[in-house]
Amino acid sequence: MARPAVITAERRKTRQIKVGDVAIGGGAPVSVQSMTTTKTADVDGTLSQIYALAGAGADIVRCTCNEQAAAEGLARIIPRSPVPIVADIHFHHEMALAALEAGVHGLRLNPGNLRKPEEIRLVASEARDRGVPIRIGVNAGSLHPDLYKRFGGATPEALVESARMELAYFEEVDFHDVKISVKASNVPLMIESYRLASETFDHPLHLGVTEAGPPPAGLLKATAGIATLLAEGIGDTIRYSLTADPVEEARAGRQLLEALGLRERKGLDLIACPSCGRAEIDVIGVAKEVQAALEEKNLPIQVAVMGCVVNGPGEAREADLGIAAGRKKGHLFIKGKIVRVVPEDEMVEALVAEADRIVAEGIEARLAAADSTAEAEAEADRRALLEKKGEDANNSEVRVNLIRKTIGGEKD
Repeated sequence: MARPAVITAERRKTRQIKVGDVAIGGGAPVSVQSMTTTKTADVDGTLSQIYALAGAGADIVRCTCNEQAAAEGLARIIPRSPVPIVADIHFHHEMALAALEAGVHGLRLNPGNLRKPEEIRLVASEARDRGVPIRIGVNAGSLHPDLYKRFGGATPEALVESARMELAYFEEVDFHDVKISVKASNVPLMIESYRLASETFDHPLHLGVTEAGPPPAGLLKATAGIATLLAEGIGDTIRYSLTADPVEEARAGRQLLEALGLRERKGLDLIACPSCGRAEIDVIGVAKEVQAALEEKNLPIQVAVMGCVVNGPGEAREADLGIAAGRKKGHLFIKGKIVRVVPEDEMVEALVAEADRIVAEGIEARLAAADSTAEAEAEADRRALLEKKGEDANNSEVRVNLIRKTIGGEKD
């Protein structure tokens, strides 16, 4: 049962947009975001971090798209990600177009970095045609020089004006699927900027204190800014920007929302892949079955349900316990290590039993009790599936080729 919110102010009414299947604004629950620190071209490393972030409470994850290799990485990451992916774009509009070809669920544009009106309008048009939302990500540290001069520095008025100017370009091409952030590293400036933005726009607001720094000071700064605004009913999605493992960002964001009564507190943390070309099971059905079996127990562990043994254990290696399917078998893993292989029709029962044992005995004890033949059997199944479905079961290379044409200017 959700706890009643301690917020006294009524939440600000905003338009609603969708980043993938996550609703933002319009009365939707406040969502948690974070950003990967890996090279996006490192597909497996980035996916592992995405799964760790999802497990820690992130509803949406942002990845940088600063070069062609990153865009190609996104094309391979998105089909396997458990949460919607937003591409972070800086100076080159070509990267935004490439990210759209990769299938991203959202874009973040910084008006201080991408400044040519014709390029902004082009990106907005492409996003409009694909139904992909854009965050106007204003940052006090990268305002256009003209705005610094006009307003005498990075003031709340300057930050909001930067967002307003960008929004005007979007409106010229009839694009309105937008959320806005006006971040600053100075907490009072950040708070006043968002207050002004909430009075100026009806678009959903993404809250954050940029460059908050390492914990504990960074946590305190970010919480001071974000919690103040949430308590006033301002804000639709949040990110802690810490100099730390991004998992700490996701965990802090989730804990803050739970503390304020804005998100339900849960003992079980269940994550699952979205299913893709390699899936050997009905991931959605199995995830629901696992959730139903474990939710009543309220076990304080993180459990992953993965569609295939090819990538599953590695992508969800931060989970306490997980199951991956392959060749009519269920491969149980603990912290990414295969510990047991069972028939597919017994895998949910085996997973629940193992969850009870982990809580009773501890992870190290259960790793020590692993079946010595399990890893070899899982590797054989993995190789067989690769032979059966090929290296590119998700047809990611089709998107990669589109990215290369987009960036290289090639025509069909």
